[in-house]
Amino acid sequence: MIWYTEILAAVLCFYFLYQWRHHKVWPILGMLPEIILNLSQLQDFIAKNLHDVGGTHNFIGPLFANMNFIATCDPLNAHHVLSKNFVNYQKGPNFREIFDVFGDGIFTADSETWKSSRTLLHSLFKDRNFEMFLEKTIHKKIKGSLLPILDQTQQQGRVLDLQEVFNRFTFDNICSIVLGFDPNCLSIDFPNVACEKAFNEAEECIFYRHIVPTSVWKLQRLLQIGQEKKMTKACKTFDQFIDTCIASKSEDLRKFNKTKMNQDYGDCDDLLTTLMREIHEEDHHKFLRDTSFNLFVAGRDTITSALTWFFWLVATHPLIKAKIIEEIKHNFGAKEGNEKMILGVEEVRKLVYLHASLCESLRLFPPIPFERKQAIKSDCLPSGHYVKPGTMILFSLYAMGRLENIWGRDCLEYKPERWISEKGSIVYMPSYKFLSFNAGPRTCLGKDMSFIQLKMVAASILWNYNIQVVENHNVTPSLSIVLAMKHGLKVRITKKIICDGYKE
Repeated sequence: MIWYTEILAAVLCFYFLYQWRHHKVWPILGMLPEIILNLSQLQDFIAKNLHDVGGTHNFIGPLFANMNFIATCDPLNAHHVLSKNFVNYQKGPNFREIFDVFGDGIFTADSETWKSSRTLLHSLFKDRNFEMFLEKTIHKKIKGSLLPILDQTQQQGRVLDLQEVFNRFTFDNICSIVLGFDPNCLSIDFPNVACEKAFNEAEECIFYRHIVPTSVWKLQRLLQIGQEKKMTKACKTFDQFIDTCIASKSEDLRKFNKTKMNQDYGDCDDLLTTLMREIHEEDHHKFLRDTSFNLFVAGRDTITSALTWFFWLVATHPLIKAKIIEEIKHNFGAKEGNEKMILGVEEVRKLVYLHASLCESLRLFPPIPFERKQAIKSDCLPSGHYVKPGTMILFSLYAMGRLENIWGRDCLEYKPERWISEKGSIVYMPSYKFLSFNAGPRTCLGKDMSFIQLKMVAASILWNYNIQVVENHNVTPSLSIVLAMKHGLKVRITKKIICDGYKE
């Protein structure tokens, strides 16, 4: 008996030693310790490990913690799950539990609920009137808030956190676009706006739910302690803000329907007003609340992240910045007068090199670094990995943007030219290789809107100002569901010099 016990112990020791050496699997705790030890460089750690094992790996979590999943950066796996076998993969109940604050919105919904929401939103986004409203809203915020902030900073010669500026800019923008209300977060004094703070705290709590066992955060929610207490308070504050906007719009529409003095409700309609006109159910408050919250998530932090990483890359690559400015000068330099130049939708669509520069930034630093799906039935991935029913598949978009077999040996370089064809147009890249806007039937509906906003902001700032990153500023990704900068983006701003009618 003792001999058998010794043999069993030796086998177990050998097994655990092999697993730890090759896969860093710890007894009982699984791979979680390695994740915790590398949290400060999580994205690069995961990318390196996936590249070392050929692109796909089974993650083993702690015993009884229900944290096992398949991590991958293999484009063929992405194409299989997100497109070819789309019907077998969904967000799933675990996802909806973690993201319960999203309600039944388009990002958490599956099946018919998702289809109906997507169909409705698709029709709204493709409407020409909405594009005009979007352009007007962005133009107004750039001219009335963003450029004055940069002017004042330049005059005072102080350091500015550009990420904080973009956070406030995009929050005001998405409020105006979705709710028709501008909370003026981007003001000279950087006010503390309760709804914006609550939105930020809710997102922090969602990330916390990703890195602890489900039983832990559920117990905290039950006892109302720790992060879950903060989550409850934040959601209450933000819901009150949305409820107030819904009530105000309902009253405005009621008065309009009663009087019908004009043919048009207003010059342009925000999305909330349009949605309230489209749906006729008596009890539609939850749908409006959930849809509004989901649109906030889609149009706020993703844009902030994209702008922040783009300006850091451009500021640290002066030759690329010069090419962007030269393209603007070539197309629109003659428009420059006393007023600061702000380009419109049709104008920014002509800026091919700027578009390529943004695509390249999104490749290296995707705003949402992970995408997750859950299998309904058993399946086999193209990589050969077996998928059990209920298995979670985690895609690392960050790692996919650094694959040599897609992007070449210079894949770590910031090189917009890789996106431009010999004819001078944007190179088509299959969405399952460039996942920043998702792929398959759930491809991002707001892709065109995102590029419009990104290019309008980028062109306005680069044409009118010089952006210089503060020396020795520590640029590190934060631990969040969105790829932000942990320490912000600290910059100094100077005005460009006008020479012979052109900026230099």
